Amino acid sequence: MNNIRFSDIPPVVKNLILINIIMLLATWVLENAFGIRLSQVLGLHYFKSEYFRPYQIVTHMFMHGGLMHLLFNMFALWMLGRVLETVWGSKRFFIYFIVTGLGAAALHTFVIHLQMTSILNDIKAFTNTPSPEALAFLVKDHFPEYYSQVYSNLLAGWYDSPESPQYITMSQQYLKELLDFKMNIPTVGASGAVFGVLLAFGMLFPNTQLMLLFPPIPIKAKYFVIFYGGLELWLGLTQPGSNIAHFAHLGGMLFGFILIKLWSGNRTKFY
Repeated sequence: MNNIRFSDIPPVVKNLILINIIMLLATWVLENAFGIRLSQVLGLHYFKSEYFRPYQIVTHMFMHGGLMHLLFNMFALWMLGRVLETVWGSKRFFIYFIVTGLGAAALHTFVIHLQMTSILNDIKAFTNTPSPEALAFLVKDHFPEYYSQVYSNLLAGWYDSPESPQYITMSQQYLKELLDFKMNIPTVGASGAVFGVLLAFGMLFPNTQLMLLFPPIPIKAKYFVIFYGGLELWLGLTQPGSNIAHFAHLGGMLFGFILIKLWSGNRTKFY
């Protein structure tokens, strides 16, 4: 592995790595030189956000939130993707990568839509019967990372004057700001497609030993995929407000599984 040159990497994996590196560099340059937040333009927004554009369904796959995010994804793509591209061929691998990336976006968007629907329903119920207790419950349930801020700036005073119209107005403004913030967070990264690549490697080479970094122990690919898939599902269910798009990762794995099964059932077509 140490003797592999960049020129020896299959073309699709090589070009995907180059595109992602270029896009991160462009993100840094445009923001620092011109104040343009490329992640806001090309990252995937919730479809009801004012910043949503249809092209983001594709472009978000080539954007990353930082150097470590990029390095993790590109290392996994290089390590596992080049093997798959060698076995499948470039066209099939490219189709697989794009389909799993789109599948990741689809599942992530569906989960965000469920979350936003729940938030809107709770805000509507709060608006009908506003109270400090109802606001505290709503914020703890949907925006727990902002509870201490809301408590110190609003709830502490509202508990002392529960009938004050001033605090009712302030609470509505706070909820509007929190809702806008939640709705306008862009999702970036090739992680969904990379998790699809991970699943494909585990299905095609289930008994291949992978060496973990932490802890440094070998593990068969099939067990690694099962562990990671289970971990992502648990984190997605228990940390719905996380900055990591766990259901996007699961979407990449799910659509990858479906596509591999479709291909394996049709031996006359390889793309």
